[in-house]
Amino acid sequence: MTIDEEFDLIVIGSGPGGQKAAVQGANAGLKVALIERERKVGGTCVHLGTIPSKTLREAALTITTLKRNADVFDFKLKDDMEVSTLMRRLDSVLGSYSEFISEYVRNEGITHFHGRASFLDETTIKITSVKGAETVLKGKSTVIATGSRPRTPPDIPVDQENILDSDSILSMIYLPRSLTVIGAGVIASEYASIFSLLGVSVTMVDRTPRPLMFMEPELTEKFLDHFTRNGGKYIGEAKYQKIEWDGVSQVVCELDNGQTISSDKMLIAQGRIANTEELGIEQFDMERGRNGVIAVNEDYQTSVPNIYAVGDVIGPPSLASVSMEQGRRAVCHAIGMNPGSKYELVPIGIYSVPELSSVGLSEEAARKEYGDDILIGRANFDEVARGQIAGIQDGMLKMIADPEGKKILGVHIVAEGATDLIHVGEMAIINNNEVSVFLENVLNFPTLGEAYRIAALNITNKRIERFNRKPSSRIQKLIEQAEMN
Repeated sequence: MTIDEEFDLIVIGSGPGGQKAAVQGANAGLKVALIERERKVGGTCVHLGTIPSKTLREAALTITTLKRNADVFDFKLKDDMEVSTLMRRLDSVLGSYSEFISEYVRNEGITHFHGRASFLDETTIKITSVKGAETVLKGKSTVIATGSRPRTPPDIPVDQENILDSDSILSMIYLPRSLTVIGAGVIASEYASIFSLLGVSVTMVDRTPRPLMFMEPELTEKFLDHFTRNGGKYIGEAKYQKIEWDGVSQVVCELDNGQTISSDKMLIAQGRIANTEELGIEQFDMERGRNGVIAVNEDYQTSVPNIYAVGDVIGPPSLASVSMEQGRRAVCHAIGMNPGSKYELVPIGIYSVPELSSVGLSEEAARKEYGDDILIGRANFDEVARGQIAGIQDGMLKMIADPEGKKILGVHIVAEGATDLIHVGEMAIINNNEVSVFLENVLNFPTLGEAYRIAALNITNKRIERFNRKPSSRIQKLIEQAEMN
């Protein structure tokens, strides 16, 4: 087959990982091709996932604020509220962001191809357009960043109208009166809490005893309490036996515990599958994992030396922020460039209501590594002035320190704004700051950041009590100042 054009780097997929890989290559002086099968660049993150769901979330929070100020605003959500009305800003947000990405790609000198990519051999890729036209590219290195799609269990009749997945849930015309969510992971928890806040009667079902099992139990307890107080219901340690649309108005779900749940709509959130089927990588006998994910080494190199893979297509943590860094590092390795020291910490951010975010060691991991004498400081947001002002009174910041009460091992937050607030703890851990850094420095008042001072003070007082000694005059003064604030 005739080669139409040759490149130094070919990137398949224009999501966060693909974008960053392409830009890194262009910045290094490479001739770069970026292939995207969808009409616009950005991937699922922009068009179906992160941005649409967060836009709906903002609408839900705005409505909550109006309800909380009922004595000022005469507000009531219409019974036949259209989902598109709640996401009125989405088209403009998507349009602006998509155009920004496209212009950025053009300005970097990256050649954009629209079509489906498949390998002819290790260095040759065929692009098939929507109309069937074929273009063949040759590349020295290739980065696969094709992302993932919702996993649909074969025994669930997902029809994208009554029984939906995470890609189609926002295609609903009207806000349903009731919604059953099968799953208790990140996507399930985010959508369940958002729709509950909008007045939908939401029931979450999963085999786990609580949602978000990988997060700190104290955080998920707070999340679950908020969810149930807003009318949500969680059925744990249960599994669906049969799911079907009754042909009239309800999705019926029979559980193995004998319960039957009926709802207007259902969301299936049972994980995601890597998008690799059409790439033709089977010819390489490339190592694969569960749900089709591609196995890579620490440099994101597959078992085929000149082919790399990043983002959702290689599995967890499946975070846009991490995918970007993976894309950058993959290209750096391909061209022999030092990418810098490897990132040590990856903050987890869950955009449920309220938000949950973590960085560093969990309490369980800290106890395994440092023993049961670790010190833990907690700050409830009802102790923080800004929390009272903003109505964020059911949040918590949990700080974990070593047995000496000095080294910060982990920070875990549940509250609105947690995903922003976590970066303070992240930087403190990366820079090896001691717990006392939050007592020795000035924090704006009133801010949610004061929770760090309260948690640090909590740890410092426990440390003093543990070692049964009088604190130095400097520390005593800091404690007194912190307690006054």
